[in-house]
Order: sequence, then C-alpha cells, then structure tokens
Amino acid sequence: MSQLSTLRHLTQHVHVGGISIGSCSPIVVQSMTNTDTADAEGTARQVYELAQAGSELVRITVNTSEAAVQVPRIRKMLDDRGCHVPLIGDFHYNGHRLLTEFPECAQALAKYRINPGNVGKNRKGEDQFAMMIAVAKQYDKPVRIGVNWGSLDQDLVVRLMDKNAKLAQPREVAEVTREALIVSALESAKRAEELGLAHDRIVLSCKVSDVQDLIAVYQDLVKRCDYPLHLGLTEAGMGSKGIVASTAALAVLLQQGIGDTIRVSLTPAPGGARTEEVVVAQEILQTMGLRSFAPMVTACPGCGRTTSTVFQQLAQSIQNYLRAQMPVWREQYTGVEEMKVAVMGCIVNGPGESKLANIGISLPGTGENPAAPVYVDGEKVTTLRGDNISVEFQQIVDDYVVRNYAKR
Repeated sequence: MSQLSTLRHLTQHVHVGGISIGSCSPIVVQSMTNTDTADAEGTARQVYELAQAGSELVRITVNTSEAAVQVPRIRKMLDDRGCHVPLIGDFHYNGHRLLTEFPECAQALAKYRINPGNVGKNRKGEDQFAMMIAVAKQYDKPVRIGVNWGSLDQDLVVRLMDKNAKLAQPREVAEVTREALIVSALESAKRAEELGLAHDRIVLSCKVSDVQDLIAVYQDLVKRCDYPLHLGLTEAGMGSKGIVASTAALAVLLQQGIGDTIRVSLTPAPGGARTEEVVVAQEILQTMGLRSFAPMVTACPGCGRTTSTVFQQLAQSIQNYLRAQMPVWREQYTGVEEMKVAVMGCIVNGPGESKLANIGISLPGTGENPAAPVYVDGEKVTTLRGDNISVEFQQIVDDYVVRNYAKR
C-alpha cells in the first residue's frame, strides 16, 4: 500500500490459526479480553465484539482450572457464530499445569503466551517451561515468549547487574535492565528450540511502559534475531494519554520497519468499550499508510468561520456509520476500506478537500449560502439543503459503495 510496507524487517514467517505473522505479511492487530474466562458466555461475547471491530487475534486469560475448562466451550460458541478469530492463551505461574491437565484447552487455543519471568524459579522453573514447550510441540502450536518490564526474571537481572558492576565503565541501570529484557527473550527462545520447538513457531515481545525504553529495546532486539516481533506499550494508560503514548512509541518503530503484530493496551474508562483499543491500533496503521481497515473521514477542525456545529455532528455521524457498516461491507465488497470521505466546514478548504476525497461535502460556514455541495471523485454531483443533509449524504455514500466496489 505504501513505501513503508517495503521497508519491513524480514522476520521469520509464523502461522497462528489462519493468520500469517512476519515476513511480508500485513501487520496484525491484536487485542485482549478483560472478562473472567471462567464466564464462557461473557468472554465469547467480548471476543466476538473485538473480532467484529477488527481484531485479528484475541488473547484470553487462562489462569485457573475453571477458565481452562471453558476455553473449548468459548471456541465452539464463537465458531457457531461464524467467528473463527484465533484465540491466544495468556499463561502465568501455572500454565504448565493447566496445559497438561486440560488437553482440550491446549488444543482449542491457536497460540500460547509464556512470560519467562512468571514461569517459575531455578530448576523447577526450567521444568515448567519445558512442560509448556512440550505441549506446544504436541499440538503444533506457536508460542509468544512475552517478556514484561513489570515481571522480569529477577535472577537474570541480578546476574547482569553483577556482571555490569565488574566493568571498568559500568552502564546505566536502565540500560542494563533493557538488556535483561532482551536476554530473557532470546535465552528463552533458544531454550525452546533446544527443547524441540521449531524456529518458525516462536514470536517474541519485550514490553515496557515507557516510550523511549520501548523504542530502544526493539531497535536492539530486531538486530539480534529474526523472530516475528509483537509490539505494544504495556500499561499505556487511559484515554488520550494511553492513545498518545502508544502512538508515539509504535509509530517510531513501525516507521523503521519494526513490528509484525501490535496491540494498544488501553485502560478502558468505566463502562467504556474494550473495542477502543482495536480502533486505535487500526487507525495507527491506516494513518501511516501501512494497512486499510475502514473508510477514513477527513474532517475540518473548525474555526471562527464555522460557528455552526452541523459539520461536527455530520463528521461524527458518518464516521460512526462507516465503522458500523464495515463488518457488513467487508463480507460483501472488495476494497471499500480504501474509500476516503471528507466532511468540511466552510468554503476556505471545503471544496478542495472534498474534491480530493472519493466523496466529500462542504458545509456552509458562518454567513455563507446555506447550501452544501457534494463532490464524488472530484466532480460536483449535487447540492444538499435543509434538515436531512445527514441522511441524504449517508445515502450517497451507500450508493457509491454499491456502484464502485466489486462484490465478493
């Protein structure tokens, strides 16, 4: 789609369910449920919502026997609804036991996420890691070795700190800690391969909550391996802070060709939609020209020429409509996600931006003639007036989709 797509670091190709990760495959959007997985109906419902929003992989927590028992049931409920999104099992502390004691759970999952810092300690920890890798081999499942800043193996940190202290010029503590993240991931991947897991069944991640640290870690990590890399700023935060921080970190790395899957780890507002993190991840990729997921709306920010709120209301209305329609359009038409729509607020930039979009409308600013010219592929086709502009413009969009995009 853009020159950025050709600048990707060529990593190993890994298949997760029906999804391809790495190599020249499109960057994949992931998300994670926040339901209790033991609540099969609630978890299946949220997975379905995330998949409908565009999440191509969905991770679920598997932390108890009750949760593990429900995983095959969740898989079946999703399949019965025609939702075949791959499920990733997120394991900490007791994953070795749950995967071995509940084989139906191990089979139903498309991938296992293992955190080396939470597998266990010393020899016992080695055995637990080996047990999880053995299950992955048995069922031919890929594994993401996901190291996290907040649960880093402290034995490894101490080892590297001691080694650093003996240097003539010791490095900063933060630099050693970043190195510990990378070493933990790479040593765990090497151990998994020694245990018989194929090189092309491993994905790595080293997630932190600081933007500059995340960038530094991945810039180093990509030089030292060819495993596919999962990107995400962990514990990014709420609202605009979480969105801005995640975008700042991921955009830098994606611009450098680093990253094969992404997740935006937003803290939802009370009662807020979990799907917001999916939308933000998609919009990061789409605004960078890396992938297209839904028609994009160019909208006027408003100024002293636009005292009316009509253009704001129309922009919000049409953006919500386009995103709501995408699950339907995606099944019926090819290429509709590339469509560009403009909703402008006055005569200054309105006609020009409208002509550059596939469909554009220039609403009247303060003191302007109360008419809204509509442009389709650069040509003025009609002028809308009155109280039904939103409905009429939406119909123009619908007609454009039917006329211009091939049916599947």
